[in-house]
Amino acid sequence: MLVITTLDGPDKGKRFELPDNEPQLIGRSSEALPLTDSTISRRHAELTPDEGAWFVNDLNSANGTYVNGHRITAPHRLRDGDQIRTGASLFVYGDIKPPVHEIDVLPSDKIDVSVESTVSAYEQSVIMAVPDPSEAAIEHLRVLYDLTQLLNSIFDRQGLLERVMDIVFEHFRPDRGVIMIRASQHEELKPIVVRYRKEPEGKSDKFSVSHTIVEHVERKNEGVLSSNAMTDRRFSGGDSIQVAGIRSAICVPIQFRDRNFGVIYIDSLVANYTYTDDQLRLMTAIGSQTAMALGNVELYEQGVQQARLAAAGETVASLSHSIRNILQAIRGGAEVVEMGLRKQDLTLVANGWEVLSRNLDRIYELTMNMLAFAKQRRPEFENVDLREFFDEVVALFKPQCDRASVGLTFELEEDVPPLPCDPAGLHQAIMNLLTNALDAVKPGEGRIAVRIEHDPDEELAYITIQDNGQGIGNDSLKRLFTPFYSTKGLRGTGLGLPVTKKIIEEHGGNIAVSSRPGGGATFIITLSTETRQDPSETIGSFKDL
Repeated sequence: MLVITTLDGPDKGKRFELPDNEPQLIGRSSEALPLTDSTISRRHAELTPDEGAWFVNDLNSANGTYVNGHRITAPHRLRDGDQIRTGASLFVYGDIKPPVHEIDVLPSDKIDVSVESTVSAYEQSVIMAVPDPSEAAIEHLRVLYDLTQLLNSIFDRQGLLERVMDIVFEHFRPDRGVIMIRASQHEELKPIVVRYRKEPEGKSDKFSVSHTIVEHVERKNEGVLSSNAMTDRRFSGGDSIQVAGIRSAICVPIQFRDRNFGVIYIDSLVANYTYTDDQLRLMTAIGSQTAMALGNVELYEQGVQQARLAAAGETVASLSHSIRNILQAIRGGAEVVEMGLRKQDLTLVANGWEVLSRNLDRIYELTMNMLAFAKQRRPEFENVDLREFFDEVVALFKPQCDRASVGLTFELEEDVPPLPCDPAGLHQAIMNLLTNALDAVKPGEGRIAVRIEHDPDEELAYITIQDNGQGIGNDSLKRLFTPFYSTKGLRGTGLGLPVTKKIIEEHGGNIAVSSRPGGGATFIITLSTETRQDPSETIGSFKDL
């Protein structure tokens, strides 16, 4: 069984199994590979098995299909580690990783080895593993180049170490390998990636690692090439030697500057076989590159955490600001109502109540948008008749337009099929857009038009909301869907449009906006009318503005 794993894009981290002898489609219409990348075509590319090999072929997609950075125009045979790019998604093709097995670090009195060669992790020459301009030297440089290219594109520790082990097994062909990492300097080493060339038959089999090798590597910060422990006369009578079966092993530190992350260990169980000094140098260089990559991962995670804390601070500040403004308006309205009651002036009471009512609606809207923005949820799909749906929307929104003397028109194209959607979520998104449009137009002069069209060939519905308001500047257009960014001053919370975008994307759709200062604004929502079992399936394009 083979898999493709998503390295980058909206579905980063997802793994898809490729069953034997069954072609698989990459695209929005694929059931076996459900992707949420809206930049791929409905039928983007196809994976096809042929006599034990797999081929990828582009299906005349709009954005093309790339293998290892090169656009393909004909079926291309895939090999382990090949990277496939379709749209914004990057996949890696390769074998399913075997299950992780228990690691047994045997103490020194149980098993030991003879150390034949060492290479310091600080030694500059490890970068050129073989000093002569031989084929081996060129191959070693290619390995380091491939490793550098790979490690610069992965910011997930587990995925990073899995790919390092892929490269190690491809070029060293060991029988067993393990990468052991410690979370901090004071914690014990723990196996993160364990790999066998041939999976052991017994589930209870342990991967035995020499304590002496690991201790030496960590203490000296140098790579170690061990000799054949099976023939070491010091241990000729030890049963544990026979159990471990170590013939030759390489262990190198994952060391970057003063930080030791752990070790990479591989060994061979083949009689009369030993690794070479050149291989030790190459593995030590791989350990150094891996350490730098792990350092980058830590910096990336720290940056993400700091960004989250900063975003949380901005969120609290923005919400406090919005809530304070609303509460001040509510307090002012309540004081007017109280004054009217004392004076028994119903006109004054009515004026105060209007302020109260309007700001109660604002705080309700803010609360609902906060919940919608923060909560992760899957839409509850049902087929919705758009005529009935928008009749309710218009009936609810028209009184607000009438009070502001703003015209509201609604147009529905004939033969628009029922729309599979979450009615409550879509209702909130549409009301947010209509409220924005009403705020943007001038009372007595404003016009808001709602139009729904259908493309039966692409099975897409377009919901257009257009106003003749003041328009949106270029700077504001770039930040329009940024949480808590608002051009309304005290009247805005900055959550309406981000929530709308989130809801539409949860439906697998797109939202686009076109505007210019003084020329009004046009929002277009694109949703699929195709009945789908998986609501995360997305659509690939939206109507041109």
